[in-house]
Amino acid sequence: MINVNLVGNPNTGKTTLFNSLTGAHEHVGNWHGVTVEEKARIYKYNGQEIRIVDLPGIYSLTALSYEEKVAVDYILSHKDTIVVNICDASNLQRNLYLTLGLMELGVPIVLAVNQIDKRKNCKIDFKKLEELLNIKVVYLNAGDKKEVRKLNDAIIELNSKLKNNYIVKYNINYFDKIKKNNEKFNKLDKIIDKNIVKNEDLLFYKIKILEDDENVKSLFNIKNNFDCVEEVAICRYSKIEEIIKSCVSASGKVYGQSKLDSIFLNRFLALPIFLLLLAGCFYLTFFSIGSYLSDGLDYLLQKFIASPLINLLSHNFGSESFVVSLFQEAIIGGVGSILTFLPQVALLFFFLSLLEDSGYLSRVAFVFEDVLGKVGLSGKSVYTLLMGFGCSTTAVLTARNMEDKNSKIKTGLLTPYMSCSAKFPIYAVLGGAFFGANNIFVIIGLYLLGVVIAVALSYVLEKTVLKSKEQSFILEFPPYRMMSFKRTFEMLWLNVKLFITRVGTLILAMNIVVWVLSNFTFTLKFVGVGEGVSILETIGKILSPMFIPLGFNSWGLASALIAGLVAKEIIVSSIAMFNGVEEASIESIQSSIVLSTSAVYFSSPSSVISFLVFCLLYFPCIATTSVLLKEIGKKWTFIGILIEFLIAYLTAFFIYTLGRCFEVFGFIKVLLVISLILILILSIRRIYKIFKKKKFCPYQDKCGRCK
Repeated sequence: MINVNLVGNPNTGKTTLFNSLTGAHEHVGNWHGVTVEEKARIYKYNGQEIRIVDLPGIYSLTALSYEEKVAVDYILSHKDTIVVNICDASNLQRNLYLTLGLMELGVPIVLAVNQIDKRKNCKIDFKKLEELLNIKVVYLNAGDKKEVRKLNDAIIELNSKLKNNYIVKYNINYFDKIKKNNEKFNKLDKIIDKNIVKNEDLLFYKIKILEDDENVKSLFNIKNNFDCVEEVAICRYSKIEEIIKSCVSASGKVYGQSKLDSIFLNRFLALPIFLLLLAGCFYLTFFSIGSYLSDGLDYLLQKFIASPLINLLSHNFGSESFVVSLFQEAIIGGVGSILTFLPQVALLFFFLSLLEDSGYLSRVAFVFEDVLGKVGLSGKSVYTLLMGFGCSTTAVLTARNMEDKNSKIKTGLLTPYMSCSAKFPIYAVLGGAFFGANNIFVIIGLYLLGVVIAVALSYVLEKTVLKSKEQSFILEFPPYRMMSFKRTFEMLWLNVKLFITRVGTLILAMNIVVWVLSNFTFTLKFVGVGEGVSILETIGKILSPMFIPLGFNSWGLASALIAGLVAKEIIVSSIAMFNGVEEASIESIQSSIVLSTSAVYFSSPSSVISFLVFCLLYFPCIATTSVLLKEIGKKWTFIGILIEFLIAYLTAFFIYTLGRCFEVFGFIKVLLVISLILILILSIRRIYKIFKKKKFCPYQDKCGRCK
């Protein structure tokens, strides 16, 4: 078997190449954490088995973050393994810095030059490049499976040479100046333990020590700094400049720059544009296109599956049978009500993929870097939090690439405050019943509320118990480009398949459990024939009084919240079951929650908003909790869950109280009272400042400002 390590800078097409070589469907993205750990796959080519490992993107062999350390450690521990070093043809100058580092290490290399942008901004003399580097160079399009055959041929050819005792040698004479003139370099022979390092690796480790590489210095127990980073970098870049002048003739615009950046990165326009794009995505997902598609799917499910199946079961078991009740309420009413949201889930992931592929989301990270820096987070946190809009569980995993422990803990704790895709069925069904078309403003408000509370909580943690250290954040702007329809379709299919699998397994199983608990008593008698109070109703009635201050105190809502701990989608299906909704349609559920005779109902718009806010902020699902336990530990997971519940309760209480005031006293009166309170608070604050200044100013009798 031939072992290969796939190495390259972020955004060079590394994971795309991995997918083309192996037929895999790994996620391709423009941010940190996409490849958090090495991914390996075995494939066959011309009768040869090749095992290729996709390592996290790195810029050099000096690790500055967790994900870079994963890659560098793997390369160092597999020095004899063939490395496919992928570079971007339109950014070859920067990519070659890593190539030189690999040459210094002495690993066998095949250089794959990827043409990401089909508009050729540069012409490369590949034969000259091969001569200067003494490396086999393959020019290809990483997404074209036919073109990657050339790369496989080069891998097999190099492997054959290595089997015949081929010795890898590279010309790294660009360090000759350091060898001759740097006294620190010559002293390293006495410091480095020859029992740890082979003679052929000696130069590599000397250079890494001069660069103050902490990992290498710790290997030899070196504590002092050498401060030669700039000197080493100048040597490498002088060599790269020489190569570029000999091999590359560039034309056109510089990589990553665009006239669109003057708009999307404008200090005044960046945030409004981001919010407008987000609002547009939500409108198309929850209303316009998404609503029509969901209604169409709902019609098909009712006409061709639900009605025929219930009629068949009623004919065989009788309409009052618990079998009919199970299928009608738990399976069709419960699972069907969630399945109708499939088109909207697909649309949401489509728009996220579109924003990602276009190169825009990397700009979003840049826009929020300064803002998040003030609350103890970095631009890396943006990636995790944005992924939280899709799924909190997978988003938390991307936080592991942060080198600062406190930032990692904070980012993990804040991710559940983002509205994941599992929550929007709750917003769409419950909010739509009371607000109709205006529900879009409620949904946008809920998404923004989660972000605002996360930022505020991060600020509090930063100033108290989780102060962050300064972090490195290297951000690359990929060029704006059209999405790949093939890759988008693959990613959509994976997410749709995941949603259907989730509905068909976890949610189905939980719905059946909820149905059993809500239809049988503690003595296992069927409630459907008038035999007492169900298990779930008994538990719900015990818990429901605690929600009276929040405006919802029915046992059904308390029970739905408990079920929602497994998966948030189950809240909607649980409400459908408790209200005895026979049709798996959104309209049927919405009609039931406004009736006071239903097990679950809302008496006013303020009570439904309070419930939506509580669903947004209360405990994360079990899957997210389990990941948090693994990533940030038991202590902070428990503290985070406790904080979430307190914030959810207090925020829902405040919003419900404010909403009831608007409903009872009118909008104008309440607004006037709030304005007067704010004026009073500001006045008191101003008086306090003046008093404090007069009291402590040593020049108050001379300057006259305090008089």
